[in-house]
Amino acid sequence: MRPIDLTQLRGLSAAILSDVMDSLGLTRRAMKPFVRPLDDELVLVGRARTGLYMSAFSLRDGENPYEVEIALVDDLRPGEVVVLACNGPTDRIAPWGELLSTASVARNAAGCVTDGLVRDVKQIRAMQFPVFHGGIGPLDTKGRARMVDRDVRVECGGVSIDPGDIVFGDVDGVVVIPRSHEALVIEKASEKVMGENQTRDALRKGEPLAAVFKRLGIL
Repeated sequence: MRPIDLTQLRGLSAAILSDVMDSLGLTRRAMKPFVRPLDDELVLVGRARTGLYMSAFSLRDGENPYEVEIALVDDLRPGEVVVLACNGPTDRIAPWGELLSTASVARNAAGCVTDGLVRDVKQIRAMQFPVFHGGIGPLDTKGRARMVDRDVRVECGGVSIDPGDIVFGDVDGVVVIPRSHEALVIEKASEKVMGENQTRDALRKGEPLAAVFKRLGIL
């Protein structure tokens, strides 16, 4: 199987990908609607690198509470998306901010998705680094939560995600394409884009919606 060129997803959308996965029986692939972009204009496309967070209420002497997340960020490769599962929505766990974004940009990572909180919003927006979040707040994770594992299956925003799955985010939300179905999903999504273009052109010409839908079957 030829490697997927992720740049071809740039012409797609979360809505189209969600529709296609629904048609293939791949339901629950769209994150819950509380997961939103910091910048509505940015599109996120890349392969998942996952991190699992759990609540923590104490630190041992000399412990580095950021050890696992530092290792994850330092190991990022170009085009990868950090996916941080915090059992959100939460009002206490803010695993992502400016400095982790800066380190990720330096590694040409594609972005970050978390169902936890983010902070340093102004600085991240200035970087034009795609970040999707479960809320905004100033809290650090230190003494509140820690990443306990990485590069494992997680659930983020209600979606099960394996390392290497394709993560796509735009203003409509975030969807996750399982690696086992990615070629078929992308093929069907590209076909749907062409069908929607035909539908749009017909509607702009004034054709009745019912007639267009009967002919093309797309709405």
